[in-house]
Amino acid sequence: MKAAIFHPAARDVLRSFPEEVRKELGKAIRDLQGGAKLGMPVSKPMPDVAMGAAELRVRGKDGVYRTFYYTKSSRGILIFHAFVKKTQKTASDDIELGRKRLKELLHDEI
Repeated sequence: MKAAIFHPAARDVLRSFPEEVRKELGKAIRDLQGGAKLGMPVSKPMPDVAMGAAELRVRGKDGVYRTFYYTKSSRGILIFHAFVKKTQKTASDDIELGRKRLKELLHDEI
């Protein structure tokens, strides 16, 4: 089973999500750790963030929740950004913040 490595800011946001959303995201992350390949509607590739990046997609009672992750790290599954989605298209600020946080986690591998 691969490790799940969280960016500290993503972990803080995930902790603020409603319990039912956290449970769904937790199950998806455990599936990824076990080597599962997730697809729509649970996961969607996010090449705008980085090659190999994807997002977990959960709809809660009060919103749409997203978590960016990366599976190509030798250290495990990197969970690097989480947010409540407010528009149809992912905001460019979230994409940029995701890129920045992924680079921070990948930098630790060098």
